[in-house]
Amino acid sequence: MVDVLAAPQQGKADSALRTLTGISIAHWVSHFHLLVLPMLFPFLKAQLGVGYIELGFALTVFAVVSGLTQAPTGYLVDHFGARRILLGGLVMGGLALVLLGLHLSYTSLIACAVLLGLANSVYHPADYAILAEHMDEARMGRAFSIHTFAGYLGGAVAPAIVAAFVAIGGGTGALIASGAIGVLVALLLIAMNIPDAGAHKEKPGAEAAPKQAVITPALMMLTALFMLLSLSVAGISNFGVVALMGGYGATYSAANIALTAFLAASAAGVLAGGFLADRTERHGQLAAACFAANAAIVLLIAMVTLPGWLLTAAMTLAGFLSGVIAPSRDMLVRNAAPAGAAGRAFGIVSTGFNLGGIVSPLLFGWIMDQNAPHWVFGASVVFMVATVFLSLLTERRERAA
Repeated sequence: MVDVLAAPQQGKADSALRTLTGISIAHWVSHFHLLVLPMLFPFLKAQLGVGYIELGFALTVFAVVSGLTQAPTGYLVDHFGARRILLGGLVMGGLALVLLGLHLSYTSLIACAVLLGLANSVYHPADYAILAEHMDEARMGRAFSIHTFAGYLGGAVAPAIVAAFVAIGGGTGALIASGAIGVLVALLLIAMNIPDAGAHKEKPGAEAAPKQAVITPALMMLTALFMLLSLSVAGISNFGVVALMGGYGATYSAANIALTAFLAASAAGVLAGGFLADRTERHGQLAAACFAANAAIVLLIAMVTLPGWLLTAAMTLAGFLSGVIAPSRDMLVRNAAPAGAAGRAFGIVSTGFNLGGIVSPLLFGWIMDQNAPHWVFGASVVFMVATVFLSLLTERRERAA
């Protein structure tokens, strides 16, 4: 991380390092909180006396609330400042879990899901607004990649941390401890004096900058791109294990190893993608090339029953390529955002992730119900191919503009 932020002026470099560290920790919390409730489903099912349909409904509520509030939160970030919105999101998400632990009921679970959805809508608009304004331009891609990697890491360690909390304090203790992390990180960011972004007041005597439309054709295309990106990997991430077991004869152990390799390689690919993003201005072409190669690999997995070691190798390469494009994806959004509207821009396009999160469980669940596990990978290929064409079209539109 120090290499990413090395700069001639040591004071500026130290400030940038502190900012990136703080924002990355906040992103870690966001992905950690995403998995707290799913990791506690067995406990919640037993304590609340409900089925998995009722528990799944809570996750649907979370996804819908987060999707509906991403864009409005972006406006709040640009109007009131990213710092206070980010701190509010951390505290809100943390208190939602704490209150659920103190008052456990199904009504409280749904209320918790609503608050977690609101909190989740904060991170992308606020984080990217701060990074876009305070990171060194020449190292922006690597800064985005470290931020994304921190989120991946939060999701990766969530099962182990929640399991440790359960072992120490039971299910309610795990909820309270997981929520306390959000509040503590908010206090940490205050102590680190994380800078603000957005909410810039006009200087006296300065000419008012002309207002620019935020909902532009470029951002609408990027929103669609984000949705396709979500759909292209969600099926593999959420249904890959059952698809490999049901359609390819893989054992539970082999299928889990293959999926773990996919997810771990995705995180590594994000870091590699940061270096590539800083060395090219053709971010759309880079994303298209990676997903074209990825589509070919996943198509091979869909059509051929591979030996265990070769399946793991193919899943590893597919995961790495899917991670490489993340920093370039973010650079496309930053380049398309009107001046002073980074929060709104990232809020709008992040809605695509939420739309994908709402659609993908229904789509891939239906595919599995039709006893067509190969199409979990086949449908992913279709979305990847669509992503290739939309990435190229997005870059062409940006260059024309």
